[in-house]
Amino acid sequence: MAQGVEDEKRLAGETAAELVEDGMTVGLGTGSTVAYLLPVLARRNLSLRCVATSQRTADAARSLGILVEAFVGIDRLDIAIDGADQIAPDGWLVKGGGGAHTREKLVAVTSERFVVIADSTKLVERIHQPIPLELFSFGLASTLRRLTPTTLRGLPPSPDGGVIADFTGEVDDPAALANRFEATPGLVEHGLFPCEFVDTILVARGSDVAVRVIRHVARGSGSSAKACRRECDRDV
Repeated sequence: MAQGVEDEKRLAGETAAELVEDGMTVGLGTGSTVAYLLPVLARRNLSLRCVATSQRTADAARSLGILVEAFVGIDRLDIAIDGADQIAPDGWLVKGGGGAHTREKLVAVTSERFVVIADSTKLVERIHQPIPLELFSFGLASTLRRLTPTTLRGLPPSPDGGVIADFTGEVDDPAALANRFEATPGLVEHGLFPCEFVDTILVARGSDVAVRVIRHVARGSGSSAKACRRECDRDV
């Protein structure tokens, strides 16, 4: 991967680390951009309670001295920081390239502020396939038939025992597709994240970070993209 992309990931992670304050409960996401967040967070030597969306993140954080606990006794998070595979102009996301989208979504909805960090290659004009899925192994053939076209990824099961797959059909309307997924028995979770989940998107491009704040105009309106709009863009 080009060094420029790695530099952008590092810059996005470093910028996000500054949003974390002493005493916070923090959700730590999964992926290569979050990997750059952790060392900066550790160097700040804050008193934090963290949960992680993957064992890999938990192990990396603990090795740096960051306290990570099981996501059992915490019912709200002050902030969660995670990467994305696709970021659309309206704030819709695709996540789950690493197969952790179920846990990532649970952490996102539990947080008061969900911050997405990414390099500039993750920006897309419109959401497109593949869309990661987690499926029950029970009745798998039936579920796959009803989710055509979907392909199994050939990965080990998720941390919670689910089968990781990708929907490879057209994505004309992310909200409608999300509703289809959510109405399909046998599907545990999907990688479409509506803009309602998102508070702030930090995208590094070169030596700058664009800060996009997603304003929730009509909370409680489900996963409709009409519920959110971009409030501002600025560079830091």
